[in-house]
Amino acid sequence: MDENDVIYDWNATGGGATTRRVEVHDETLRDGIQSPSVRDPSLDAKVAAIRLMATMGVASVNVGLPGAGPRAVADSTRLVELVRDEGLPIRVGCAARTHANDIRPIVDITQRTGVPVEVMTFLGSSPIRMYAEGWDEAKLETLARDAVKLGVTGGCPVSFVTEDTVRSRPATLERLFSAAIEEGADRLVLCDTVGHCTPEGARALVEWTDALLVRLGVRDRVRIDWHGHQDRGLSLINALEAGRAGADRLHGTVLGVGERVGNTPLDQLLVNLRLMGALDADLTRLGDLVDLISEATGVPIPVSWPVFGADAFRTGTGVHAAAVIKAEQRGQSWLADRIYSGVPAAWFGREQVIEVGHQSGLSNVRYWMARRGLPADDAVAQAIFDTAKGHNRLLTDAEVMAVVVAHSGRAERLPDAKA
Repeated sequence: MDENDVIYDWNATGGGATTRRVEVHDETLRDGIQSPSVRDPSLDAKVAAIRLMATMGVASVNVGLPGAGPRAVADSTRLVELVRDEGLPIRVGCAARTHANDIRPIVDITQRTGVPVEVMTFLGSSPIRMYAEGWDEAKLETLARDAVKLGVTGGCPVSFVTEDTVRSRPATLERLFSAAIEEGADRLVLCDTVGHCTPEGARALVEWTDALLVRLGVRDRVRIDWHGHQDRGLSLINALEAGRAGADRLHGTVLGVGERVGNTPLDQLLVNLRLMGALDADLTRLGDLVDLISEATGVPIPVSWPVFGADAFRTGTGVHAAAVIKAEQRGQSWLADRIYSGVPAAWFGREQVIEVGHQSGLSNVRYWMARRGLPADDAVAQAIFDTAKGHNRLLTDAEVMAVVVAHSGRAERLPDAKA
C-alpha cells in the first residue's frame, strides 16, 4: 500500500500541483535584514546559513549590498570566498542601485575572488515612484543601460531588477527590459515591492514578460525571477503562481523577514515546492536553518508557524492522537505522518508528537507512557487522565511525571521523562 491508495488529491485534479522545476533564491542576508525589528546576523551566522542553504537545493543567495560601506564589502567578500573555497553548490549575488558606486565594489569582489558575482541592480519603475522622484522614462533607460553595461564589462552576470514592477506600465517595462537586455542583462527580476499583487496579477505579469522575451527572441538566454512581499498575506501563493506561469527563479527570506511585514517565507516556499514536485532536495535540515535565522536575527518562531512552529506536529486532542496511534500500529510510519497532517513531518526532520491535556483521551496517556518506557499501569494512566481533565491546557512532561511518581512510589527507578 502507498499514499495513492489512501489519499485522493484534489490539488492534482484542479491543476494545483506542478512538476515544473524552478530555482530558489535567498534574500535573507540582504533584503531580509532591512526589517526594522531584526538584528544583522553575525558573520559566523551568515556563514552557517549559507552552508545550510547549499545542502538543500537553494540555487543562489544575495550576500549583501557592498555599496553600503567597508563592512558590507568585507562581509560580502568573505561569503563569496566561503562559497569558492568550500566548493559549495550555490551561486552568489549582491544588490546594487543603478549607480556606479554600488556596482564597482561588486566588480572588484568578482575580480579579487575569481567568482562571477551576480549584480542585482535595482531601479524604481512605477509611475508613482517616477512622479515622486521627478524621473522620466528617458532617465530610467539611461540609468538601466549604464548600470548593466558596467556590470557586464566587469565580468559579472547581471540581473535587472525593477522595483514595484507589479504597478508599472507595460510600455515603461518594455522600454527598460529591452534596454537592459541589449546591454547584456541575463535576468529580469519582477518585484512586488509593496505587497500589492494578487495571484492573478502575478500570473499576468510573468506571462506578459515571458511573451515579451519570446518576441525579442531572447527567451532561451534571459531568465525571469519573482520577488514578492507579504503586505496582503499573499506572497507565498503569488510566488507559486509566478512559478507556474513561467518564472524561472523565486525569491524568499527565511521566516519571511523583511521590510514592513516581510517577504515570501523561503522555508514555506521550499516546503511547498517539494510537496508539489517542483523541487527535488533533501530538506531534513531546513528546520536547522529556520532556528539559526530566528536566533541570529532575534525573530521568534510563532508556535503556529507552518512546519517549524512548536505546534506544527503536536497534538493533545484525543481523536487526533487516537488516529495517529492506530496508524502507527499498522506498522507504516508514513501513514502516521499523514493521517492528521497534510505535510509529512519526516520529510522536514520533524516527527508527530502526542501530549496530554484537557482534551486528551486515555490513548494519549498510554502512548505518552509507552514512549518514555514506563510500565503500562492502568491506575497510573487513569490518575494522569484525571489530572489532565482538571486543567485548561496541555500538561508539561514534568507535570505528567509528577503524577506518575506520586502514584508509583518508585521515583528513583523511573526512566527519565524525556522522550
